[in-house]
Amino acid sequence: MKDRYISPFSTRYASEEMQYLFSEDKKFKTWRRLWIALARAEHQLGLPITEEQIAELEAHKDDINYEDAERRERETRHDVMSHVYAYGLQCPKAAGIIHLGATSCYVGDNTDIIVMREALGVVRRKLINVIALLAKFARQYKEMPALAYTHLQPAQLTTVGKRATLWINELRMDLEEVEHRIGHLALLGQKGTTGTQASFMELFEGDSAKVKELERLIAGEMGFERVVPVSGQTYSRKIDYQVLCCLGMIAQSASKFSNDMRLLQNFKEMEEPFEKHQIGSSAMPYKRNPMRSERITALARYVMVDTLNPAFTAATQWFERTLDDSANKRIAVAEAFLGVDAILGIMLNICDGLVVYPKVIHQRIMNELPFMATENIMMNAVKKGGNRQELHEKLRVHSQAAARVVKEEGGKNDLIDRLLADPDFKLERDEISEILDPAKFTGRSSQQVEEFLTEYIDPILAANAGILGEKAALKV
Repeated sequence: MKDRYISPFSTRYASEEMQYLFSEDKKFKTWRRLWIALARAEHQLGLPITEEQIAELEAHKDDINYEDAERRERETRHDVMSHVYAYGLQCPKAAGIIHLGATSCYVGDNTDIIVMREALGVVRRKLINVIALLAKFARQYKEMPALAYTHLQPAQLTTVGKRATLWINELRMDLEEVEHRIGHLALLGQKGTTGTQASFMELFEGDSAKVKELERLIAGEMGFERVVPVSGQTYSRKIDYQVLCCLGMIAQSASKFSNDMRLLQNFKEMEEPFEKHQIGSSAMPYKRNPMRSERITALARYVMVDTLNPAFTAATQWFERTLDDSANKRIAVAEAFLGVDAILGIMLNICDGLVVYPKVIHQRIMNELPFMATENIMMNAVKKGGNRQELHEKLRVHSQAAARVVKEEGGKNDLIDRLLADPDFKLERDEISEILDPAKFTGRSSQQVEEFLTEYIDPILAANAGILGEKAALKV
């Protein structure tokens, strides 16, 4: 439809897999699973619900009669009761026991928890695949020297692979948080209108043990080991905040990666993939803009800001519940997941085709390395009988003169030529070349890469070998 707003997450960015998890179909099918779990547990605990009724519910758990539900909702303005009614039309024998004892949040909140856990599983899988691609890249380039920066000014040397480990390590931290959240999500259970389970105490004639067992049975059928210990009508909205903070952390790491890539592409040291017929600019045909990385930056900004939504929602819930959460969380939670899904898809695409330009990297090193190597040069000259203090002063003067040529005249760094021409340094060109070997200035970078990957990353990849190899093609 071209005549109304459609979310770009649906048309341009998020995967079909993630979109389905937050779809109406997924939601309402999960509602029916929860109603079946409730009926089955109530049957097991002695309420007058028959296996025939449960079988009828099972038979229609996936063929939702949406038109009936939508027609009813226009009359009642209540989505849950409209779907109870529609389910009852398909299951006339079971119509009277659907949703027995429950309140709307039994299906609404429990579904939200179930969907978030499944969505975190998708995020986890894609995150591990991004880490795998970057780990391969880091190993491949663990020994290639490159300029390292502080304050975006050349500082010392690192290696291309060592820089990649900085990206990986932050993603590893995010993975730990994702797994923590998955492991600690608990089902709401069936807490009733104000969280007291009063309706279920009525159903089971005051048998508290059966009410507790009912909750345990439902959680087990839905694949959860735990339910929240206490609640009002809803689970604490802090859970949404915890989950979105986790997604916000991934957005932070992705934004750091994408900004580094944008700078490296400006330096012409590295590039994201650029397709044969891709257009970089409508006005400048020669341009190769880092549009994938820019898209990550943009989406990450949206996700990071979105984490504020559940924070305010959690802070403004009144007593046992209010309904000002509903409209907000329908948007905020879903779009945070869709945003991170899009981000990780783009990262998979970029990291599967990173381009490195070794000659440019080396050239940029050699433009700066003479300045960085002045202490090494000075020590070498001292060994040949030079005076340390005098040589230090000469290096200061020569360095400033060379810097002036670079900055004011746009010339090349001629510091080495100046030192070769100064008899006090007693250096030959081959000696200078040996001193200026970039590999001698990268410290333990190569070893750090191997140690980090071996100790921290390889075990993760080995434990998840069955999910590796994921690819991502961009829609636009």
